[in-house]
Amino acid sequence: MKNTALTHIHEQLGAKIVPFAGYNMPVSYEGVNAEHETVRNSVGVFDVSHMGEFLITGPKALDLIQKVCSNDVSKIVDGQAQYNCLPNETGGIVDDLIVYKLKDEKYLLVVNASNIEKDWAWISKHNTMGAEMRNLSEDYSLLAIQGPKAIEAMQSLTSEDLSAIKFYTFKVSDFAGIEHVIISATGYTGSGGFEIYCKNNEVEQVWNKVMEAGKEFGIKPIGLAARDTLRLEMGFCLYGNDISDTTSPLEAGLGWITKFTKDFINSENLKKQKEDGVKRKLVGFELNERGIPRHDYEIANKDGKTIGIVTSGTMAPSLNKAIGLGYVTVENSAPGTEIFIQIRNRPIAATVVKTPFYKG
Repeated sequence: MKNTALTHIHEQLGAKIVPFAGYNMPVSYEGVNAEHETVRNSVGVFDVSHMGEFLITGPKALDLIQKVCSNDVSKIVDGQAQYNCLPNETGGIVDDLIVYKLKDEKYLLVVNASNIEKDWAWISKHNTMGAEMRNLSEDYSLLAIQGPKAIEAMQSLTSEDLSAIKFYTFKVSDFAGIEHVIISATGYTGSGGFEIYCKNNEVEQVWNKVMEAGKEFGIKPIGLAARDTLRLEMGFCLYGNDISDTTSPLEAGLGWITKFTKDFINSENLKKQKEDGVKRKLVGFELNERGIPRHDYEIANKDGKTIGIVTSGTMAPSLNKAIGLGYVTVENSAPGTEIFIQIRNRPIAATVVKTPFYKG
């Protein structure tokens, strides 16, 4: 297992450390519910330095990204980010990612930690046009400072007006005494805030200053368990659970990042799928009875016939009810439809609902 540049600090703070995507990562400090509420109500900081970063540059950079990504990257301007996915050749998804446009011919791709090697190999294989590629994953750290008080708590650390960094935009600026860090607003929690990309040898200074500046606002370190409950309340997909090599972006409700105004890997087949209509859809649901839905639990209709499978589920701390995501047949996908989750061989009634579950 690899460590992040901050693993020793998490250990000092008494974090529960678990193996995740090849790294020793803090899953919790004081408990998932307390950490979840900290982010929803004030401000918390996550070490997510296990994420991968690829720099794609040169005159062919955009050509390569347009080929491997489903969204239209030509539409973003300098200082803008875009949610995206890498379709595979069989109708599924290699990974979901965020593309940052640093400037013309210079893009940063941020990919999931568990897929760094897979994504690098996939993009390299399709780099027939000769774009320049650098894997920066081992050299960079990433902090996510999330919550409604994040801007107020962190403003003293930068000359940049944090309130001016709108959702899915970023600035390269000074932060916590370090020049040239990326400050972005591409959060995964639904409670506002931003992310800091810096070098491994800079991140301890950044972490310490963040904790110091946030002290009067009640800042706390937050683990990956709360990151999962926060993103699930928003209905955000998690790769490996809700999307994978066998789920199409259209089935997953990601048609909005699948743009047929350009050619990309498997675009013809996905376009046909859109025209013909999908047979299953990813939906959100709330349980009507006690129980917690878990990954891979079966979903049935009122006649007891299996119609799908749970991909993510939890007891939502902000809502005090059990929620989940899962794939069901299109006929059972409309909001208000009653479905049944098989929990310990018992059918537990649930209702399909529109996401996000948490309205803020």
